[in-house]
Amino acid sequence: MLKMREKYLKAFIKFKDTEYVKVVSGVRRSGKSFLMKLFMNHLKETGVSEMNIIYINFEHPDSDSLKTASALYDYLKARVTTSEKVYFLFDEIQEVDEWQKVINGLRVAFDSDIYITGSNASLLSGELASYLSGRYVEIKVMPLSFLEYLEFKNYRNEMKYPTYFNEFMENGGFPGVSLLGDPSMVESVLQSLFDSILLKDVCLRGGIKDTSLLLRVVKFLLDNIGNQVSSSSIAQALSTSGRKMSHETVDRYLSLLEDAYVFYKAERFDIRGKERLKTLGKYYVVDLGLRNAVLGRNRGNYGSQMENTVYLELKRRGFEVSVGKLNETEIDFVCTSPQKTVYVQVAFQLPKDNPREIANLLNIPNNYEKVLVVGNLEGAGNIEGIKVLHIIDFLLDESLI
Repeated sequence: MLKMREKYLKAFIKFKDTEYVKVVSGVRRSGKSFLMKLFMNHLKETGVSEMNIIYINFEHPDSDSLKTASALYDYLKARVTTSEKVYFLFDEIQEVDEWQKVINGLRVAFDSDIYITGSNASLLSGELASYLSGRYVEIKVMPLSFLEYLEFKNYRNEMKYPTYFNEFMENGGFPGVSLLGDPSMVESVLQSLFDSILLKDVCLRGGIKDTSLLLRVVKFLLDNIGNQVSSSSIAQALSTSGRKMSHETVDRYLSLLEDAYVFYKAERFDIRGKERLKTLGKYYVVDLGLRNAVLGRNRGNYGSQMENTVYLELKRRGFEVSVGKLNETEIDFVCTSPQKTVYVQVAFQLPKDNPREIANLLNIPNNYEKVLVVGNLEGAGNIEGIKVLHIIDFLLDESLI
């Protein structure tokens, strides 16, 4: 039985039958192909004939003969036998040479509705942007949220939510991992997934032959979640503990890791000056399960992992998330959307004696909403106009932020 991911499916349906090419992006195994299948089911249930739905997964051996633009276009021309609207759904389209020409050709030649997936941000760069001139919409897919995780696992006992949350923090939210019946398989599957992402979406795409240097950068980032870093500071730290590494090399690796959606970068934002700062930043991993598979489950502090979880949830909710600079102090997250701005601090535990997290929020010189997300249940409530939320409540109720 296919589990629903309503938020994403609604995005597919919202843009169905529009002129826009739907570009479904996200880290490998985050559920993009799964969503394609959900959407194909929706098409059939709403009366679209199977003859009018063409789906190809370009990572499947059956598609090996279709990896050039001319071969694929000729094949599709032969497949289309109707003047009615045809739904084209292509998984991992970047495997096809000059695939952008095919997409543009289909838009011109047929009454078409086109959906493509890719595991690399380069999908939206260069030729595609030129060909489509803004006529595409991106649907960003991430691993499961905690709310989705509960649904996938059929967890309904609210008294056990803290236990489920700890499990989610350890294993992460990759859909395939969440559906594993045997908990002993989780670690090996996550390690295999990490290796696959690093090889296919970073090393092969970036022409990296020395994977040991790349792995050192990855481990450094995983070990420094929540810390401000730069390519220079990473290069310096790694050079003192092993082989010398230039900041240019680190810069390139960071770019490739971001393009593969393994890490997200939160840039700094000067709250008083209202400008984005180019120096330093924080990196958050797309899924804590990967972190724990690479570093080990007992490595690192819980507070930084909580911060990572809050960051990912804010991204899922459509916020642009930056790290706030307020004079010499830091605000964990400055969250902006067309509708609102929210300042968010994250604390594993809320100290009783005038906590720093509260003081930092109170010092912000404007009236935008200010929220503190905490790990201890006793802390929830309201302090001097600042909303204090337990992390589980925050994750399960989008209306709270």
